[in-house]
Amino acid sequence: MKPYKFIISGGGTGGHIYPAVAIANELKSRYPDAEFLFVGAKDRMEMDKVPQLGYAIKGLWISGFQRSFSLKNLIFPLKLISSLWESRKIIKSFQPDIAIGTGGYASAPLLKVASNKGIPCLIQEQNSYAGITNKWLSAKVKKICVAYDGMEQYFPSKKIKLTGNPVRQDLLDVSKKREESISFFKLDAQKKTLLVLGGSLGARRINALINSSLDFFSKLNLQIIWQCGSYYFESYKEKGNENVQVHAFLNRMDLAYAASDFIISRAGALSVSELCLVGKPVVFIPSPNVSEDHQIKNARSISNKEAAILIAEKDLEIQFEDEFYKLFSSEENQLQLSKKCKALGKPNATKEIVEEIEKLLKEAKRN
Repeated sequence: MKPYKFIISGGGTGGHIYPAVAIANELKSRYPDAEFLFVGAKDRMEMDKVPQLGYAIKGLWISGFQRSFSLKNLIFPLKLISSLWESRKIIKSFQPDIAIGTGGYASAPLLKVASNKGIPCLIQEQNSYAGITNKWLSAKVKKICVAYDGMEQYFPSKKIKLTGNPVRQDLLDVSKKREESISFFKLDAQKKTLLVLGGSLGARRINALINSSLDFFSKLNLQIIWQCGSYYFESYKEKGNENVQVHAFLNRMDLAYAASDFIISRAGALSVSELCLVGKPVVFIPSPNVSEDHQIKNARSISNKEAAILIAEKDLEIQFEDEFYKLFSSEENQLQLSKKCKALGKPNATKEIVEEIEKLLKEAKRN
């Protein structure tokens, strides 16, 4: 049997790239002789990240359609035509057995062309609110893997499979790494630890909140691992002391999660999935500056099940200290949040997505 050929597209943000790579890695472990080709958008982060992770990638001249008036929209039709033409050439040359999309601009033309040529297609939607690319592709693809209940409002129900989002395998049992994490971050094992996550670039409002709350945290005798992001590191690095660690990045997220007793985080799709797996008490502060308010919807899908605390940015000044103190001072509340959050985790998401891919491959062979 000739080796399978997998073509995969996902990019623009880490939230689209990571699931694509996780799926490729699982496929590679099952089919070591398979060929892989990624397709991304030129000038986007996937063009650097994917080769670093060991996979070939080709770039399309494509970008999103701006929701507000922009001169960039004038060349959007030209970019779309160009990317459809280039996708045809790539698919004709590579001849994939299946096409997989995890969102991002490039997956739209690639999977559109693939489906038109009769190549089975699968898409994976990370958010609780479907992205425009995946909504557009849903009529053409064979299977749609989702991370949240209730996605029938966006996609044909017969195509949906609830799998969860692919997550890092080193997060599957962080509780066993507690001692290692205390040593790694040079923490006091007798004190409670707050982990603050703002994404790789950082979150301006979360950073401002932490900065203004340092005295409050000090009174609670908390130690803080504060990931402020590369963009804000110079502004906040001087705030570090024996109880406050300021980091641009956290290279060992497994140990950061293991060390933490409380977590403050944005509500990007992958962050939410990771935090459910980790099962620590979480305060979500969703970014209001994202398309269709999808972070608020992601966070609400967890907080509505009493598995996390959700505070909107606009309510931080009024609510944050009261809500955090209630959480900090109630072990019962902490245990309940942890238990309910962990129950929502889906540790086998990547394997389940790949099983759906295998079903499509078998179906294509029969036909």
